[in-house]
Amino acid sequence: MLPFNPARRRAARLLLGASALAATPALALATPSQQAPEPDAPPSGPPERLRYAAADQASATVPGFPRVRFFGDSSEEFLRAVQGTSGAWLSLSSGGEDGAYGAGVLTGMSAAGTRPEFSLVSGVSTGALMAPYVFLGSRYDSALARNYTSVHAGDIFELVSTPESLFDTWPMKKLVERSITDAMIAAIADEHGKGRRLFVITTNLDAGRPVVWDMGAIAARGGRQARELFRDVLLASSSIPGFFPPVHITVEANGKRFTEMHADGAILRPFYVAPEALLAGASPMRLPASELYVLMNNKLTAEFSLTERSVPGVLARSISVAMKGALRGEIIRIAAAARSQRIGLRLSMVPPDFSFPAQGAFDPRYMQALFDLGVRHARSGSAFGGDAYAGTGVLLDG
Repeated sequence: MLPFNPARRRAARLLLGASALAATPALALATPSQQAPEPDAPPSGPPERLRYAAADQASATVPGFPRVRFFGDSSEEFLRAVQGTSGAWLSLSSGGEDGAYGAGVLTGMSAAGTRPEFSLVSGVSTGALMAPYVFLGSRYDSALARNYTSVHAGDIFELVSTPESLFDTWPMKKLVERSITDAMIAAIADEHGKGRRLFVITTNLDAGRPVVWDMGAIAARGGRQARELFRDVLLASSSIPGFFPPVHITVEANGKRFTEMHADGAILRPFYVAPEALLAGASPMRLPASELYVLMNNKLTAEFSLTERSVPGVLARSISVAMKGALRGEIIRIAAAARSQRIGLRLSMVPPDFSFPAQGAFDPRYMQALFDLGVRHARSGSAFGGDAYAGTGVLLDG
């Protein structure tokens, strides 16, 4: 363990309060007062990794789970995975504690009777942690609301370093472990059997490529191993590089076992709809979706913030700025693809004029205000309202 540094506490506030990559404990079913203190020191880093080559990566599979993932840039594998998922698709973006807005929007849509049963739900970072609740529908709205209005930073990370990160996320790991119950796994498996799909995206740091995990296929396997893999994928998708430790996932190929290093899915995509080749204007292939909903747990507009004069502070601010730029670029790409393929597009995002004083990272009062705003927008019909194509240009210019 590296020594505590006061600058690390300030960096944590900046990172988790402003970064588009920040992880949100959306699966926390217990309140902070219900959590027992950790009696032991945080575990040391993972053992030395077994070296492996690109040829091994190409054929690597998770033991016992042969067809539960594919590279997110593979059009052929993507189309095979989404076969039969016509109807409305929903993409949930990164955005940290601002995921409270997305939780409010979805809850408000349920109340207004305007929420579709999405045939495909994909999530990145905080969107990944929201995704299981969203996939299972309105009966999980109360849990989703609770988790985005009552969680504190201490429920997510500890201000100590690991060999691979500035902070340790053992608290979030415990929360997710308690949240992924057998009942939830069974419910997700049932929906998967009906042809619906739940995707979570991680970044394979070794391969430098996005990985799409078919969470319904994992759930359908059942048992302790399925729960553990489900948990590990969610943690990996929300592991901010450098700040939170990556997740090592054991795989096998060519007669040997080794670990891949997976981190935040938002490193490559702030939200995920499809491989880039399928979104290109010249592509002859078409998405089976009839309508695309993109819920951005963030603002698109740049915001002034005095950068902390420290390595963690500069890194956190740089990640935040970079991810907002990536978010704007991805919106342009998706809007062009949807128009070309004549697919309806609906966008929702945190309003640029939203302002509420937050007392540190994951302030429940801040999240409650943002959640309530999302509910009001959904009930009034303005959350996904307007001409998405025309609105895209106006928002990006602004």
